[in-house]
Amino acid sequence: MLNWIWLGFILVAVLVGGFTGRLPELTKGAFETAETAVMKIALPLMGVMAIWLGIMRLAEQSGLVHVLARFLRPVLRRLFPEIPGEHPALGAMVMNMAANMLGLGNAATPLGLRAMAHLERLNPHPGTATNAMCTFLALNTASIQLVPTTAIALLAVAGSANPTAIVPTAFLATVCAAVSGVVASKLLERLPGFRVLPAARSGEEPAGAPPDAEDEPPAAPPLTPVGRGLMLLFLAAFGLLFLGMVVPGILPHGWARAAAGAPQGGTGMRILNGVSVLAVPFLLSFFPLYAALRQVRVYEQFVEGAREAWGVAQRVVPFLVAMLVAVRMLREAGVIDLMTRVLGPVMAGLKFPADLLPMVLMRPLSGSATQGIFVELLGRLGPDSLGSRMAGTIYGSTETTFYVLAVYFGSVSVRRTRHAVLAGLTADLVAVAASVAICRLAFA
Repeated sequence: MLNWIWLGFILVAVLVGGFTGRLPELTKGAFETAETAVMKIALPLMGVMAIWLGIMRLAEQSGLVHVLARFLRPVLRRLFPEIPGEHPALGAMVMNMAANMLGLGNAATPLGLRAMAHLERLNPHPGTATNAMCTFLALNTASIQLVPTTAIALLAVAGSANPTAIVPTAFLATVCAAVSGVVASKLLERLPGFRVLPAARSGEEPAGAPPDAEDEPPAAPPLTPVGRGLMLLFLAAFGLLFLGMVVPGILPHGWARAAAGAPQGGTGMRILNGVSVLAVPFLLSFFPLYAALRQVRVYEQFVEGAREAWGVAQRVVPFLVAMLVAVRMLREAGVIDLMTRVLGPVMAGLKFPADLLPMVLMRPLSGSATQGIFVELLGRLGPDSLGSRMAGTIYGSTETTFYVLAVYFGSVSVRRTRHAVLAGLTADLVAVAASVAICRLAFA
């Protein structure tokens, strides 16, 4: 399906650009985006991946991934029945979902790529997406959001009196989107057009597969009493930092700096934001400490995991360039503006705010362009208007679906994406409809 979508993007962009006289802008935008995809997205992504793949390697070698997978096995077994009960893919997926829920995009993507590499190890048809991959990506494009950090930040910068008002609406909208994405994936995988016949695994290893040793890491020695004590002290220290963020003024003056950035608002919001602020520092220190206390050679294993980032980035670049260039061509040709003018009267008849249509059409294609449209809306409608809160909820509860598909499938060289596109777009559509309906009930 992605083959035809990509070809459609290119042909429509060229035809519309020709009739609107925007072919020079289209050509310039295509080459600029190709450079951006490599120099400003793939290379920085490789650096971030190196950190998180190294941390993930420590989690695997210390046995934490198996613990996570075992703990959540009853739920994950229903969502991913084809994955063995304690396979490391389950642990990687859990960590990716947790990072997405907390709004930690820089951590979520490398962890998701790690999960895709493990899923490719189980793939009987290398190059073709499995049911588990499609369901996992549906959950990624419709991730439940506890703290839509970017949308809140933009509302605050625009001068909103209550920028965190969209937290409950975004949470409810993403719950609806996640459920619809999983249901759509499960239904579509049964259709004849998307069904894949069972096949025996070949002896050839897929391009994105990690080495065998990573699937079955040697059992690390258990924690000693001293190790347990050190872990308790570590957790207590972070507990105090968290307490200082939730209850400002409770800690001594020297510790109070940890809470200096604590957001205003009720206790619930301070809890959510405290978790968001502390999550990355906690993960970056917890996994190495735990692994070291279980006698894992942390530096060597971190470097071994980080080394994979280069190979992943190399595989991602062609897919990323192909998708982002096609999207930029659509934008420069004026296709989004044309669709907005055509669909505006129809959406108005459905009681959908016409002001939101450009952002909704752009969201699956480009995150930066969507952010620009959102900022313009805030300035035009006012940051505390119903339209702006709808826009913030939509921005916080949807995803750049085509970018996600290009990066995740590109990392394991999957070209036949089956029903992943439809499942992801279904989740986006439900998130938009739910955002508008929930905001009308909450703020109108």
